[in-house]
Amino acid sequence: MKKIRLAAGLGFYGDNWEPIRAAIEFGEVNYVCSDHLAELTLAILRKDQARDPAAGFTRDLVPMLSALWPMAQQAGVKFVLNAGGLNPGGARDALLAAFKAKGWTARIAVVTGDALLDHIDDLRAQGQDLAHLDTAAPIDEVHERLVFANAYLGAAPIVEALASGADIVLTGRVADAALFLAPLIHEFGWSLQPGDAEGWSRLAQGLCVGHLLECSGQGAGGNFGSAGAWQKVPDLTHIGYPIAEVFENGSAIITKAPGTGGRINFHTVRQQLLYEVHNPQRYLSPDVVLDMSTIQLDELGGNRVRLRGASGSAPPATLKLVAGYENGWMGSAVLGFCWPDAMAKARAVVASIKTQMDEKRMRHEELHVEFLGHDSFLGPHADSTREAELNEVWLRMAVRASDKRVADAFPRLFPWMALSGPPFMGGFHGIQPASQLLGLWPSQVARELIEPLVKVELSEVQP
Repeated sequence: MKKIRLAAGLGFYGDNWEPIRAAIEFGEVNYVCSDHLAELTLAILRKDQARDPAAGFTRDLVPMLSALWPMAQQAGVKFVLNAGGLNPGGARDALLAAFKAKGWTARIAVVTGDALLDHIDDLRAQGQDLAHLDTAAPIDEVHERLVFANAYLGAAPIVEALASGADIVLTGRVADAALFLAPLIHEFGWSLQPGDAEGWSRLAQGLCVGHLLECSGQGAGGNFGSAGAWQKVPDLTHIGYPIAEVFENGSAIITKAPGTGGRINFHTVRQQLLYEVHNPQRYLSPDVVLDMSTIQLDELGGNRVRLRGASGSAPPATLKLVAGYENGWMGSAVLGFCWPDAMAKARAVVASIKTQMDEKRMRHEELHVEFLGHDSFLGPHADSTREAELNEVWLRMAVRASDKRVADAFPRLFPWMALSGPPFMGGFHGIQPASQLLGLWPSQVARELIEPLVKVELSEVQP
């Protein structure tokens, strides 16, 4: 039976690409599928693009492929990456220029059509309300402040790009698992519109493979378990990202490159399987609805787990859409306090800052207070009975204001505390300029209105 080996690439913008090298050298892989776009990454890229219109793609793309392409090309390994972000064409141009300067050859395809900011009015005129997915609030609340809007595309345009002969496929916003599903559809000839349950189940298996690999090291023992469990995962410093050996019927074996750290077993795979899942019987994607309740995981030993039994059904008629909008400005400050009474000192400064803000009439929408080392993770669930025992406390305060002047002025309320506040204060991080905040607006849009906008373009670089 024919089989294809997929390697996990990055799990987010800024992730470590060294484990990909091990997968190419020792993992006998055919594809590297790399997810550069976490939920908030488009907001980061929008800020880059505001400073430089030619930006908007992930800046790790060129150095990553510059390091990996020679060995990948020699091994016949192809890349599928959503590193195009808000500017897939710009990502392609940067990569073409870098490859040409080195005298390398490659066929690079770009998938576009997910960017919908310029189509919002047309979509609304066609009956799309684009209401907030969680609150049902109308998009009118943020319409004038929108700075990007992107639909989550599926596997189809990536399949088209691979069929055109691309060695490297660059996309913008696509469903994470579609990066992995597309090569399977291309290689095995699976239909995206199967006429039977078996066909949908194959797609569901492929989607599940993508779900298990999309978070890089998290699928191989990174970020694993509760107290004590993570300490038993060997050599996280040299972790091997997961690899899926997928068969034509959709079954797969999850493993990693030999000689690498991390662990692939029933427990690490199961944890990743349930990551970011609301309803395991209806895991939605643009290509198939996955039912995880029928999945079987069989531990085979030697860092190998078999995946089988996923069920699938037709995808929804809508695609997820995420938009970003201007949401004011943030000013912040951090400073530390030493024992004795570290927490009491920090709380006294909070009270002083609030008084100053009231006296200066600093209008704001939100004020955030956290005590690093005490409640920055646990919030109201932190154990307050041990506050007096803390050796040190770091106070972080942040304000959100529609007026940039308020956000700029906020950190200037703190420095005088060094000589006129509670004793044993230190570590003030300095006065930083206000930073613009972007809010996220999740929604959905009819796929029939988006699919005609999607295009695939192939470029070739020669020495």
